[in-house]
Amino acid sequence: MQIADTPTPPAEPSQASNRSALMIVFLVVFIDLLGFGIILPLLPRIAEGYVSRILPSATWEIGLIVGLLMSSFSLMQFVFAPIWGRLSDRIGRRPILQLGLLSSAVFYGLFGYAASLPVAEATLALVLFFVARIGAGIAGATIAAAQAVIADSTAPEKRKHGMALIGVAFGIGFTFGPLIGFGCLWISPTNLGLIGYTAAGLSALAWLLGLALLPETRVFNEDPTGRRHLLDPSAIRQALGDRAIGPVILTFFIASLGFGAFEVTLALFLKDTFNLGENGSFLMFAYVGFVLMLTQGVLYRRLASRVSEPTFIAMGIFFMLVGVTMQGAINYTGAVHLAYLFIALTAAVVGFAFLTPSAHALISRRTSADRQGEILGVNQSASAMARILGPVFGVTLYKAEDSHVLPYIGGAILLLLLFLMLPKIRRGGDVGA
Repeated sequence: MQIADTPTPPAEPSQASNRSALMIVFLVVFIDLLGFGIILPLLPRIAEGYVSRILPSATWEIGLIVGLLMSSFSLMQFVFAPIWGRLSDRIGRRPILQLGLLSSAVFYGLFGYAASLPVAEATLALVLFFVARIGAGIAGATIAAAQAVIADSTAPEKRKHGMALIGVAFGIGFTFGPLIGFGCLWISPTNLGLIGYTAAGLSALAWLLGLALLPETRVFNEDPTGRRHLLDPSAIRQALGDRAIGPVILTFFIASLGFGAFEVTLALFLKDTFNLGENGSFLMFAYVGFVLMLTQGVLYRRLASRVSEPTFIAMGIFFMLVGVTMQGAINYTGAVHLAYLFIALTAAVVGFAFLTPSAHALISRRTSADRQGEILGVNQSASAMARILGPVFGVTLYKAEDSHVLPYIGGAILLLLLFLMLPKIRRGGDVGA
């Protein structure tokens, strides 16, 4: 089944309304991702303390439970991103985003409560952690509706400019969220619940902004989605089988798989190869967020009017390949120089920053207006699955031998294979032209 291979017509709301929608979506996504960035760096540390109390003599079991807790968020996004996207096609973007933000506030608050429980109540705390992360994953899957707002509010030729806004919001959140989290610990080192309550407060603020300012961007000329079930596995099969969209989703999945492995092994790489402690590792993660923010907020948007999405994707694959290869070479040769590290990190992050909004924009341009939420949800679901598998892929290979080069070799091979997808991606744009 061919989903769509002609450009999506511009949305009908006024230009001023579209600009308002874009800015509000940027703000709510940024604030919500601040909450995510606050929780993420400290979640393994907090959870490990409670699991160790329940299983004091365990070793690998502790890692397994903490790993399941970490992956539960992405697993829920894998399941619910297409559902929320399809529902936003049916009833509108605004109510879905509002529900997601309000739910995030509730579940971050639950996380804060669980983190404030004494270790004597470790079992209850762990159960509440799982409930909080599963709930936050379901709520966070509404990012597909935010992408659909951008698709509704931008002309096809401006689509990649709009999609880059979410990348900028993610980069800012990834940079400043951990800073706020560590600030909470500096203010109250023993009150770990404060980080959850702070994240909840930020999500509640985003909900209030959306409630007051976010317009509805979905234009209901016709509603073929109303005849389909919300949980429709065939939508994934149809999207992947579409010759205009399938190769782009597959490319984004493989690139996200590699980047997920890069993220999860980075802390180990910094500790084992550069002997950086927690503070140094934290600063490097903040640098990653800063590069992501700068690339999508400045460089990408300036180039977007002159560079096509397939070309951006090719550039992204190339830069990611350079970064991954350099990290492997640093480990293999023992060339432990911070200059090499910064070049490798910059190349990998710039590559991913080029590829991500381009894939979103290309998928949106090749999808009919009535299925924007559904197909962008399928793509977000693929990204979530990559974030589930990426840590397993990365850490397993990293720990397989002493030189720690296998994840970088594996990543380089995957990226080289992606070059074979580029002709299919380019041909997809010519279908029906």
